Amino acid sequence: MKYSKLHLSIAVTCLALLCSFANIYAQQVNKEDSLTIRKIYDKALLNGKSYDWLDYLSNNIGGRLSGSLEAEKAVRYTEAELKKLGLDKVWLQPVMVPKWTRGVKEYAYIETAPGITSTTNICALGGSVPTPSGGLKAHVVEVQNFEDLAQLGREAIEGKIVFYNRPMQANLIRTFEAYGGCVNQRYAGAMEAAKYGAVGVVVRSMNLRNDDFPHTGSMSYGDTPADLRIPACAISTNGADYLSSALKLKPDLKFYFKQSCKTYPDVQSYNVIGEITGTTYPNRYMIVGGHLDSWDLGDGSHDDGAGCVQSMEVLRLFKEIGYKPKHSIRVVLFMNEENGLRGGRKYAEEARLKNEQHVFALESDAGGFTPRGFSFDTDKENFAQIESWKNLFEPYLIHSFTMGGSGADIGPLKDGSIVLAGLRPDSQRYFDYHHAENDTFDAVNKRELELGAATMASLVYLMDKYGTRNELKEIKK
Repeated sequence: MKYSKLHLSIAVTCLALLCSFANIYAQQVNKEDSLTIRKIYDKALLNGKSYDWLDYLSNNIGGRLSGSLEAEKAVRYTEAELKKLGLDKVWLQPVMVPKWTRGVKEYAYIETAPGITSTTNICALGGSVPTPSGGLKAHVVEVQNFEDLAQLGREAIEGKIVFYNRPMQANLIRTFEAYGGCVNQRYAGAMEAAKYGAVGVVVRSMNLRNDDFPHTGSMSYGDTPADLRIPACAISTNGADYLSSALKLKPDLKFYFKQSCKTYPDVQSYNVIGEITGTTYPNRYMIVGGHLDSWDLGDGSHDDGAGCVQSMEVLRLFKEIGYKPKHSIRVVLFMNEENGLRGGRKYAEEARLKNEQHVFALESDAGGFTPRGFSFDTDKENFAQIESWKNLFEPYLIHSFTMGGSGADIGPLKDGSIVLAGLRPDSQRYFDYHHAENDTFDAVNKRELELGAATMASLVYLMDKYGTRNELKEIKK
């Protein structure tokens, strides 16, 4: 069949009109989304609730170590606050958690000669056994890694305290990479040192700043028999530098430390969950959350009180602007991320038992600092859709959308189809406070916290409105 010039002209005109209509529709949709996101930020910054919630959680309750009275108070407080929001459902999900207590404040000193000592700041690592009641004093061997242990061998280590002094790598711009590069000495250091007959472990704090705050964190003995487990503590970065320098001058110095921590049988706690039921897909779930537990040294404002109140604020903002989501949106405040991940695993386990279809999950567990963007654990097709929304975030200086990583508590939900995401704030100051005594309310900036909550709500709004690529394929079937 031959086409006349008139036919071709009509076809070209129609195509141009279709493209024009498509562009107009895209602009309208983009404008609608832009206006909704503007409303979200306005509400969060002018009438936000997250900072007040964090104030109470931090200053009226304090550090919320799993199994503690403070953790229980935090459960009851956040449950009550979620109920005040008028959500469709609020409930507690029971989960058994470990119970470990620090006991009286730890004490340590460096002895360079009999009677000549200098005190230094330490704290027990979470899960450590105590020292003998009179404390523990021994010679010290400094190492950088587990390979050093193997090279030194039992002859050089037996009967001594192993001092792990590998710092976070300061030239890594992404500070979580620096943390990941040295955290194994904290987590498995005692287990590895015990194999060579060490009697204790001192670990340099995971901190990029030089200060006097020791940073705690979880550790594991693996399958080490109970009678062979050795006490482990963290030393501040200033203390670690001093100890290392002293060892160079006095290799035969001794280190003394005393800690009275104790492990108890597991106790019952709860994940706190609130839900807005979806209007179109009530049986498809999107969740946003953080972990309600914290370490006990500070009040857990950055880690992870900030993530909890930001997640609560997402649902409050939807209620405030009158947005009715298509999917059921849940806020989940997970218990026991810090020393067991029991809450995250329990939530995923129950979701599978109930055959609940989770399509998206967002976690905030990197502090309440200025939001920079998100990281996503998903495939290229879903990531391409998400990247197409980047221009909507740029007016708020949110520029970083990257593949890889999400959050520890939502990780157990991974099934090959769910899109997982993590809020990524500016991380340069995060490890100044992480797991330390100075992780307190005064270290959180109100505006930064609220910007993070609005950023999270904006992403959840877009994910809810447009769905994931996997969902759309399923609907088309």
